[in-house]
Amino acid sequence: MTAFPHVFKPVRLRRKTLKNRVVFGAHTTNMARDGLPGDQHLAYYRERAMGGAAMIVVEPMPVHPAAVLTHGNFRAGSDAVIPHFRRITEACQAHGTVMIQQLYHIGAHGDSDNSWHAHWSPSGGPSYHDSDGSHEMSEAEIEETIDGFVQAAIRCRKAGFDGVEVWAAYHGLLDQFWTPFSNRRSDKWGGSLENRTRASREVLRRIRAACGEDFIIGLAVNDEPDVEAALSREETARIVALHDAEGLMDYVTCGFGGYFDFYKLMPTVLYGEKLGADLAAMLKTEVRNALVTAECHIRTPGNANTVLGAAEADLVSIVRGQIADPHLVNKAAEQREDDIRGCLSCNQQCWGRRGRDYYISCLVNPSAGHEYLWGGDRFEPAGERHSVLVVGGGPAGLEAARVAAERGHRVTLVEAGPKLGGQFRLAGLQPRRGQITELIAWYERQLLGLGVDIRFNCYMDTGDIAAFGAGRVLLATGSLPAETGFQKALPHLAALPGIGSGNVWSAEDVMMQAARLGPRVVVLDEGGNWRGCGTAWRLAEDGHEVTIVTPDALVGKELQRSATDWPLRRALARLGVRFVTESAIREWNAQGAMAESLLTGKTELLAADSLVLATPNVADPRIRLELAACGVAMQAIGDANAPRNAALAIFEGRKAGLAV
Repeated sequence: MTAFPHVFKPVRLRRKTLKNRVVFGAHTTNMARDGLPGDQHLAYYRERAMGGAAMIVVEPMPVHPAAVLTHGNFRAGSDAVIPHFRRITEACQAHGTVMIQQLYHIGAHGDSDNSWHAHWSPSGGPSYHDSDGSHEMSEAEIEETIDGFVQAAIRCRKAGFDGVEVWAAYHGLLDQFWTPFSNRRSDKWGGSLENRTRASREVLRRIRAACGEDFIIGLAVNDEPDVEAALSREETARIVALHDAEGLMDYVTCGFGGYFDFYKLMPTVLYGEKLGADLAAMLKTEVRNALVTAECHIRTPGNANTVLGAAEADLVSIVRGQIADPHLVNKAAEQREDDIRGCLSCNQQCWGRRGRDYYISCLVNPSAGHEYLWGGDRFEPAGERHSVLVVGGGPAGLEAARVAAERGHRVTLVEAGPKLGGQFRLAGLQPRRGQITELIAWYERQLLGLGVDIRFNCYMDTGDIAAFGAGRVLLATGSLPAETGFQKALPHLAALPGIGSGNVWSAEDVMMQAARLGPRVVVLDEGGNWRGCGTAWRLAEDGHEVTIVTPDALVGKELQRSATDWPLRRALARLGVRFVTESAIREWNAQGAMAESLLTGKTELLAADSLVLATPNVADPRIRLELAACGVAMQAIGDANAPRNAALAIFEGRKAGLAV
């Protein structure tokens, strides 16, 4: 018996049987070294195969030098990749996982800084990835590119892959041929639907001829309903049906968003769930041969079961959910849903790192990207058992306590407040961020199940910690607002002039409901992240007249990394929040905040009753130094080490728990 009966029905795909309906879909991990997959890739994909994924679509292989997009892309057009990929396919197939590799060409939307190649496209259109233009392809170049797809597929077959997924999604090259906006050709590659689909049909047909009848061929498409220039859902369905009628592919994957609106491609908590299901449901009524996969913000086994049970798709792709918990599928099969560590849809370490051209990881699962160093998302028993005291129940302390207990240590976690989570819990009280509180509840369940002694309302000073007599002490006491109003934009001022006049609060005060605020509030946001922006959102929802002052050129600058900034600014603007950018606060007084433009030096009075500071926190070093002086074996982790974000706190908690 299972709570997810539709998820765990096997299904035939070409001449393979998938053991369940969950796919770990393609996404760029950016882990390649010198264009080759290595131990980091191997451990990353093997962990998800061990975790129960029925099919893995390994990240895209650029099929031509013009298609290279990141420094971690694989070598295009080189047989050198074959033995390296064979290690990955064999390791994952040993766990019953069908292995596919995605093949892609981004056309106009390239990155010449990485590819050192002109962007190629059907009609020389603009790039939505950068500010460059593209080169209109000649017929010879179109044929060269088609052959690039075929040769890449042949290399995949030699590397042991069971098939390939041809990328025609998100307005990539093949989609650019399909879309009238980007295909204005008058030759046999443009104009009519038959001509506009000629390139993609030739790619699929020639791959089948080159790789044989046993080889699985997939096609990736997307839904972008809010962009007029993009194909409509009905047009996409017609194109897919044309390919299906010719028996060109075995499955089709339906994503959401694209290069026109990149924010929806990896949707955060600001978007709804199951976004790829609408197009998938339409395709289910149009195709007769291919299986249909729904992808995009299908986070949980429950989401997957709903989509499958409604016959909206034959397969579901859960990507970020299996990054967050690589054993999600097996846990669901074993009716251990409460043990699944849920994805926050935050994008802070997956897309947030990939967008900066780093290898990806995960906020809630720091083993992601580090499986090859830590042995995956599993723990070996410690050789010697210790008594471990964890001081502080924020994200660093929670992870350290969990990992130490998983390894067999006797763990006591003391928290000065009445609840776990620390400032991370306050973040979960901001609009649309309730998944954070769900994660904290997961930690509490895990710690109780592991027998961790959790003590609430238990403040410990240096003497208390020393007297406890633990074999190891992990100090996770967090950080505090500076309360000086110091601004990095005005470094010559040690404190904000007028801060002593009152009505000044921290973002933490607001979220703790400790602040007594007037109707007009100025939020000074130096971080450009959720701490200031999410607090401003909460205040605006509560009816305050809110002005955000930031030294940055745009509100939410740091949130660009996670593809959250624009939809967040839209939400703030709709609530009437005023943005004052490239500015600092020169003075606070009874009339309000005197804002100074960092561009012109001109000042403006922002009439306000209250000032909320979202400036960098500070860590109090006293306990750490006193414990060291007493000779207590101690390690400071998370914000107690240095104030940073939750991802780095959890990462340090994991390292500390493994090191005990």
